[in-house]
Amino acid sequence: MAMNGDRAGRLLQRVRDAALAGERPPVAPRPVIGASWSRALGMGLDPGRPAGGGALLGRDELEHRRRASALGEVTRSLSEALGGPVNTSAQILVVGDAEGRVLWREGSLGALRRAGDVCLEEGANWSERDTGTNAIGTALALRGPVQVHSSEHFAQDLHALTCAAAPVHDPRDGRLLGVIDVSGPAAGFHPTTLALVTSVARLAESELRERHGRSIERLRSVAAPILCRLGGRALAVDVHGWTAAVTGMAPVDRLPLPKSLGAGRIWQPSLGMCTVEPLPGGWLIRVDGGHGADGAPGRVVLDLSGPRRRSVTVSGPAGSWTQELTPRHAELLYVLAEHRAGRSAAELAADVFGDPSRTVTVRAEMSRVRRHLSGVLAHRPYRFSEEVEVEVVAPERPADLLPHSTAPAVVSARGLPRP
Repeated sequence: MAMNGDRAGRLLQRVRDAALAGERPPVAPRPVIGASWSRALGMGLDPGRPAGGGALLGRDELEHRRRASALGEVTRSLSEALGGPVNTSAQILVVGDAEGRVLWREGSLGALRRAGDVCLEEGANWSERDTGTNAIGTALALRGPVQVHSSEHFAQDLHALTCAAAPVHDPRDGRLLGVIDVSGPAAGFHPTTLALVTSVARLAESELRERHGRSIERLRSVAAPILCRLGGRALAVDVHGWTAAVTGMAPVDRLPLPKSLGAGRIWQPSLGMCTVEPLPGGWLIRVDGGHGADGAPGRVVLDLSGPRRRSVTVSGPAGSWTQELTPRHAELLYVLAEHRAGRSAAELAADVFGDPSRTVTVRAEMSRVRRHLSGVLAHRPYRFSEEVEVEVVAPERPADLLPHSTAPAVVSARGLPRP
């Protein structure tokens, strides 16, 4: 058995070495690993570079990220579920944010010391972009659970490890919150660890969902008496826009809110002009008027001018608001800005994924975009509304447009050949 394990290990090393050298390996790597190696090579990473992304986060930045992370609410549950097995073994438990930065870790002193030798420590960057193929970064890239064994790691100094990780999504909006990982020596890594980590990630999402439900109930208990005294249309929402109570109008599950919402009058895409007042844990939103032309947006600015600058600003008679964009939503809005006549789901799938059959994914992403831009975007086909002026603020050099994007439409706009 040991000989078979040794042979398998040597074969895996030969597969990796050949694949990274651009040669034909003796057997094909697992598809998920081969694809990750290709991404790492495409980003110009050096497999001899130490893992962990170089400089650690400063203490202040690390504490800021911990406080801002919803995963901080469930670290005790994670420790209770995984801390016991981890603390009695040579493994460590790691919780990272959506960018692959390690926020918390737990394990025996010896295990933590060995993890520190490969920079698996708080504040380190384990995204694929910085460390290449590894369970933390690859799980985030795939948005799904993954195990990376020994020589499957891109970085040479990680070949003594096996790691299993699963992402955690915000149950309120599907946003990627971060990742849970268990890492330890490749020899003796239990085959059920990935299933355990995946199960714990789902439990964390369930706890976040329950916590959100309790916060909505608390807000409802405060807002209900207020709404009873109001005339007209009004609703109480939490800081994420989820509705706790409503009066004078049909209930909605969630109201898209601008990122920098404050008390005062705003234009809200689906309601028109509104007056916003603070409530404990949320906002009271009173609808002032209809959805006529006076409140409609007239201008949209899609800012793609920097490598990490992706935002859309909507302006109208009542003012303006800005929404940060995910990389995928930036790609979709860029394509629609370039095709004012509109694009079908199949056309957008070809523009963004290079595969016109991925219409289900496109429709899901466009549904998320339209929650924030319902007064700006139309569908059938997907397009910016005709009365809206659209401006794209592009980088000075076309080659710098959404530099990390592999969408065919973006690659073509850069004037570069498709990969």
